[in-house]
Amino acid sequence: MEQGITMDLRVSILLCCVVAAVSGQIRYSIPEEMRKGLFVGDVAKDLGLDVRRLVSGRARLVIDDDNQYVALNQNKGHIVVNERIDREKLCAKKSPCSFSLEIVLEDPLELFSITIEIQDVNDHAPAFPKKEINLEISESTLTGTVFLLDSAADPDVGINSLQSYSLKANEHFVLKQHSRADGSKYAEMMLQSGLDREKQSEHTLILTAVDGGEPQRSGTVRIHVSVLDANDNAPIFTQPVYKASVLENVLRGTIIARVSAVDADQGYNGNVTYSFTHLEEDSSCPFQVNSNTGEIKLTGDIDYEVSPNYEINLQAKDPWGVAGASKLIIEIADVNDNSPVITMASYSGKISEDSPPGTVVGLISVQDKDSGKNGQVHLTIDENLPFKIKSSLRNYYTLVTEQNLDREKHSKYNITLTATDEGVPALSSRKTVGLEVTDINDNAPAFNQSVYNTQVMENNSPGVALLQIHASDPDQGQNARISYFLIDDEVNGNPVSTYFSINTESGVIKSLRSLDYEQVKEYKIRVKAQDGGSPPQSNNTTVIVRVQDQNDNPPQVLYPVQTGGSVVAEMVPRSADVGYLVTKVVAVDVDSGQNAWLSYKLQKATDRALFEVGPQNGEIRTIRQVSDKDAVKQRLSVIVEDNGQPSRSATVIVNVAVADSFPEVLSEFSDFPHDKEYNDNLTFYLVLALAVVSFLFITCLVVIISVKIYRWRQSRILYHSNLPVIPYYPPRYSDTLGTTGTLQHVYNYEVCRTTDSRKNEILKRVIRNISP
Repeated sequence: MEQGITMDLRVSILLCCVVAAVSGQIRYSIPEEMRKGLFVGDVAKDLGLDVRRLVSGRARLVIDDDNQYVALNQNKGHIVVNERIDREKLCAKKSPCSFSLEIVLEDPLELFSITIEIQDVNDHAPAFPKKEINLEISESTLTGTVFLLDSAADPDVGINSLQSYSLKANEHFVLKQHSRADGSKYAEMMLQSGLDREKQSEHTLILTAVDGGEPQRSGTVRIHVSVLDANDNAPIFTQPVYKASVLENVLRGTIIARVSAVDADQGYNGNVTYSFTHLEEDSSCPFQVNSNTGEIKLTGDIDYEVSPNYEINLQAKDPWGVAGASKLIIEIADVNDNSPVITMASYSGKISEDSPPGTVVGLISVQDKDSGKNGQVHLTIDENLPFKIKSSLRNYYTLVTEQNLDREKHSKYNITLTATDEGVPALSSRKTVGLEVTDINDNAPAFNQSVYNTQVMENNSPGVALLQIHASDPDQGQNARISYFLIDDEVNGNPVSTYFSINTESGVIKSLRSLDYEQVKEYKIRVKAQDGGSPPQSNNTTVIVRVQDQNDNPPQVLYPVQTGGSVVAEMVPRSADVGYLVTKVVAVDVDSGQNAWLSYKLQKATDRALFEVGPQNGEIRTIRQVSDKDAVKQRLSVIVEDNGQPSRSATVIVNVAVADSFPEVLSEFSDFPHDKEYNDNLTFYLVLALAVVSFLFITCLVVIISVKIYRWRQSRILYHSNLPVIPYYPPRYSDTLGTTGTLQHVYNYEVCRTTDSRKNEILKRVIRNISP
């Protein structure tokens, strides 16, 4: 049996898999009960798509039903059976039986609709609700009386459903078959010859129900007829068909309709009872009839979306079993009792901030089980958001961007979707989804100051931190990770990186060497802040480092000049008045500020009562009248101090000659101390200079003699060649003293004199150098 069904399935697959592609829709037809993994259809071929497009587009199936009957094989582009499909469970009596699904492709978004029709397989045999039908028929029943029989149920549809009934041949009853409006079959048994209870009080008949499938299936029920005593009339309903309409939200216990039947008999034989017939054994009929009054009451739940109408067979029977039949049709009116259901068919929850307007954010499915206007839905979102809703295929909408996005202004959106139907009153549902805006590197780092200023004391230790700079970047993640670099400019011809360094992570600037205020007082450093984006963005700032002065230099005396081998003296006449300016000590300090404020003080003196030093200007003046008793030689020691903390100083010796004439000075001149070390150095340099000059003189003589010999040889060659001879004279050769042939002598004189002290001038030293 199973082998036959399998063969039948294979043949059905080959014959019934029909593909229809109309306006982007595909329809497949397959038989029910197919095994998992069997081929349904080649969607790649039927849609004209490349299989690689299915893979790159992350193709997937969107099925409204919870059961995943089919699956998509992306690598082959095939739809295959995912689980066993029972047509009777899926559609019951509905024909044709089909379910719809969509194939969604992303990047770019594409949507294709597919309908799969499930063909019936004759896997059910007709079955009667009872094993035996018991009829009680009065012997007075007229020929031609019809008895309605229980119908057999066959879940299959079409040719596989119930097709006919047959009754085992007998002499009293014949079978009549009828079809309802929905195509279902039912049978009536008609009495064709009168019954005689005295001859035979019971009759047993066999009723067979047959379907039209291959192979054919059938079901039987035994009919037991009990012949009753005379009851001439059967109950008759007042209407052949009763119709009623009821809203699907009506409360239980509501009276839906009332039926009635009349029995012409009197007395006990005329009592009529009402009942429903032809109900299947597992039927859950939501109605109930009062057997005495004929009132039809709602006892269960009704739902238009499940069953829009009911057709019920009625029976009126007298106490003797004589029955009449009628029909009740109940129409269920739709009520807007289902709210729309919002489903995110495709949604990632993220979007890049550089997405242009019109970018698809997500695919939304909205379903409403109601019908008509109650099932027509509109989807909206908040108007203040930079998004809008666009209609798509069959209850599908796309959420797209309407404006440019900026993550730095809004990094996340909460989008509330509102679906509202057109029912009265309208029903709506809401769904809130979060959308994260992902960052791109669209912002450069920004310093919190355009120019940074800092100070550092000179003679600092290498490696000391000067300041920390900071830049901010409103981007996120790696795009906001900032690194700091020095722009390699030059300071005094050296790269700035030899003076300073910067921590790329923290922005701390350090000094790499000890700074000197006297060399460079201010450094201008350019710093670049660069983020980690791709491509990176950067910004620059300027850091000004001002070096603060430290009292690290003593004063330097410019005048009088302290030379080791000479006697420096100022002459003061004996007739000098009080306040006579002897000389002025001139000193400088390369430091700045108060470190360079100099003060002068007389430290030692031959006669402290004769001279004083101006503390601010360094002027040496007499403080009393010079007398004849004052010594000719006066030696003053002046100390020059700066105002630093701690202060530094320098000492200068000033020699003063108190005399009215030059010979008087010379008599004391040789007594001034000399610097032996200076004399030794001077002698060395004089000897070295003499040696160099002698070497240059000998070299010149050798060159001149060589040139003369060369010219003489050239003249001899020209003489023998009969060419005119042009005599040549070396430079500086004397024409007038040609007979001597000697070079001119050069005499150099160098005269050194001391600076005057305004009025007097004393010859300190005369050196005469004569070089041949």
